[in-house]
Amino acid sequence: MANADDFGFGTQIRKSPYFDATVRWGAKAFSVYNHMYIPRDFGDPEQNFWNLVNDAILCDVAVERQVEITGPDAAKFMQMLTPRDLSSLAVGQCKYILITNAEGGILNDPVLLRLAENHFWISLADSDILFWAQGVAVNSGLDVHIYEPDVSPLQLQGPKSGEIMKALFGQDIMDLRYYWLRETELDGIPLVVSRTGWSSELGYEIYLQDGSRGSELWEKIMKAGEPLGLKPGHTSSIRRIEGGMLSYHADMDIDTNPFEIGMDRLINVDMDAEFIGKAALQRIREKGIARKQVGLLIDCGPLKAPNTTFWEIIQNDKVVGKVTSAVYSPRLKKNIALAMISIECAETGTNLNIEMPSGIVPACVVDKPFYDPKKSIAISN
Repeated sequence: MANADDFGFGTQIRKSPYFDATVRWGAKAFSVYNHMYIPRDFGDPEQNFWNLVNDAILCDVAVERQVEITGPDAAKFMQMLTPRDLSSLAVGQCKYILITNAEGGILNDPVLLRLAENHFWISLADSDILFWAQGVAVNSGLDVHIYEPDVSPLQLQGPKSGEIMKALFGQDIMDLRYYWLRETELDGIPLVVSRTGWSSELGYEIYLQDGSRGSELWEKIMKAGEPLGLKPGHTSSIRRIEGGMLSYHADMDIDTNPFEIGMDRLINVDMDAEFIGKAALQRIREKGIARKQVGLLIDCGPLKAPNTTFWEIIQNDKVVGKVTSAVYSPRLKKNIALAMISIECAETGTNLNIEMPSGIVPACVVDKPFYDPKKSIAISN
């Protein structure tokens, strides 16, 4: 069995409050995300997928660092950062947002939590939005305070996650609606709980607000979930690709705009409020896009692991795009992928070729998400 000293990238890589607990519970490998260790291996990734979709898994996602924005102008400043209209965002509500730069490029796709009228958390994907927000604030003329608080989320995901939450917090937690939050505590441990997660399953995120109590919180949740089959786990590439959930740096980056990934429904370039990238996104909408994200079915033997490089997509001997995320789905018994390709090749049913390490294989453009397209699993109780 591994111990915590077996993993080391140096002191510049931070460890989460749950690091020691995850090693005790069988974490075999880590990668780096937001300058922190994140567990990536608790054994067979296919078994991790089945644990998630049949029962529940607990994931250390403390790497989802929070950017806290407070101060008299916090709400106005928060709207400046995103093209999503926040005018209807209530206290206690969460929203999936995009953060764009002056060219309309995507810098991050976090979940935004509104804890009070002028108190926000931006729950980050992998990029340095803390520095971006602080830089934007310098010359904004707005009265805001921006920093990284002592907040470390866990994800409890899967069909039995609700029952586990009820065992931990009581019947009242069942009233928590999809993409809403509440402040609470567990045996004196200060927490924020939200009905969110990166799994396309029923799930919750549990935000610890005292890093000294990470192991204690982990053990309490695992103990409560043991009778219901809870297992330690890691975010599932299989399930998130099935659900069409995007991974920053893989499926989009600073050179990707919201229209290319089909997220224009989540932005409002015509609202009165000003935000960074507004003029650029208006121009992109008028001009149209040259490429688009699509789903693909790849016609070859089951992929042994997700891709670790971008695979070129070819039509008529010309490179027309790239595969960004690919995996074998044991439930669908198909190789499924997300890809960015030329708009001329993006129509459903288009046949393409992919240059994989093993050679050139055929693929076909299909609708995405691949499973549960209306997200009824994650939204329902």
